[in-house]
Amino acid sequence: MTPPPPRYPPFTSLNPPYPSPPNLLSLVAAAVSAIVKYNNHRPFPLRKKRHLSFYPMHPSPLHSPPLTFTSPDSLSSFLSPRLRDNSLATWGTTPGTKTLHNLYHEISQGETSLLLSDETLIRTVHVASINIRNSRGLILVESKQLLSDGSVRERSRPLSEKMKPLESIEEAVARAVREELGESVVVEILDGSSNVRVEERESLSYPGLRARYVLHSVEAKVVQGIPEEGEFETEETGEDSFDITGEESEGKAVTVKRHYWKWVDERDLKR
Repeated sequence: MTPPPPRYPPFTSLNPPYPSPPNLLSLVAAAVSAIVKYNNHRPFPLRKKRHLSFYPMHPSPLHSPPLTFTSPDSLSSFLSPRLRDNSLATWGTTPGTKTLHNLYHEISQGETSLLLSDETLIRTVHVASINIRNSRGLILVESKQLLSDGSVRERSRPLSEKMKPLESIEEAVARAVREELGESVVVEILDGSSNVRVEERESLSYPGLRARYVLHSVEAKVVQGIPEEGEFETEETGEDSFDITGEESEGKAVTVKRHYWKWVDERDLKR
C-alpha cells in the first residue's frame, strides 16, 4: 500500500512575520530630542566660538623647537660662526641697530623665537601692526625713533609692537597704544579689519640675521588723545634701560626713548 504524501505547513509559514521597518522621521525626532536633553543638562552649556588671533606658545611641529640660551655669552658663541662677515660686531655699534643683549632679552621674554632649520637661522617675530586713521582717512606713521644711545632710527611705518606669547591682537594693540602714544589715547579697532601676512627679509635691527615677521594688522580710528593734524612726538613708557648682566658700564640693551609721528596718505605709505 502506497503511503500518503507528506503534509507541509501552509506556504505562508515559510515567511514568518518580521517587524515593519521603523519610521525614519521618528528616528530623527528621537535623536534631536536626546541631543537637546543632553545639552540642557551638561555641566557647561555650549558657547559660541570667539575667534581670537593669538601668538602661539609653541612652534609648528613642522619646525624645530625654538633655541634657548642661558646667557648673552652662550647666545654670542652660537651666533658668531653662523653669521656672515662678522656682522655680529656691528650690532649696537652701527646707528639704528640693537645689541646682542636686546636679542637675548627678546628670546628670554618669548617675544622672539630663534629657529635653526636645515642650517638656516631665522628670527621669527609676531608683530601687531595698527593702521590708525584720522577723520580725513590719513594713516598715522612713526617717522623715526630716538634710541637710548643717542642714535636715530628711521621707521616710516604704522604703529607696531612685538606680540607676547598667547597675547591676542586686541591686547597687543591696547599695549602698543598705551606704551608708545600715551595713557590718555583711545583708538577703536574696526570690525572685520584683522589680517595676517608674513614677510621675510634680513633684520634691520640685527644685520646678518634672517627675520620672519608674522604681521597681525588691524584698522583703527582715533577716538581721543592725539592731534589729527601735523607732526608730533611722544615718549616711550614701555621699555626700560635694563641691564641683563648687572654691570654698570657694559651689557646694556639699546631702548627706544622717543617716537616721532606724522599723518600720511595711504598711497604714499605703500610706495
